[in-house]
Amino acid sequence: MAALGQVLSPLAALTGRFESALLDAAQQQQTHDEAQMESDYLGLKPTEQAVLWRMLTQGSRYRPYDAEALRFYRERTGHPVNATQVQRALEGLRQRMPALVWKSARGEYALEDVAMHRWFEKRGGAGKWPPTPPQGVLPLDDD
Repeated sequence: MAALGQVLSPLAALTGRFESALLDAAQQQQTHDEAQMESDYLGLKPTEQAVLWRMLTQGSRYRPYDAEALRFYRERTGHPVNATQVQRALEGLRQRMPALVWKSARGEYALEDVAMHRWFEKRGGAGKWPPTPPQGVLPLDDD
């Protein structure tokens, strides 16, 4: 919608075809959104990154506390992760502004922005997952 607003604005210096301008604006917005997703991911604590990564790989099959998930978190963080730490990470992801995770009334979790799945697939397909900071990996603690 932001791209449409930019193109329809009376202040837009629109030259050429409307469709081309709209596609260009949409591509710019998508690039901006993907850069923001990368920045958000890199700003997470290690357990939050592992939980979000698991959500991205599992989609609607995501189960935060099963043995396979706990093993996944341990492999990604390099240390054992228990259910309490996972719960804390999920709450942290929900409390971010904007929220990265949504919780249903039944206690199921899902990504707030479904475009994050497309971003994940695109990066994974290009061999660029997980995102790494330009200065390299910094040792961060969860607490």
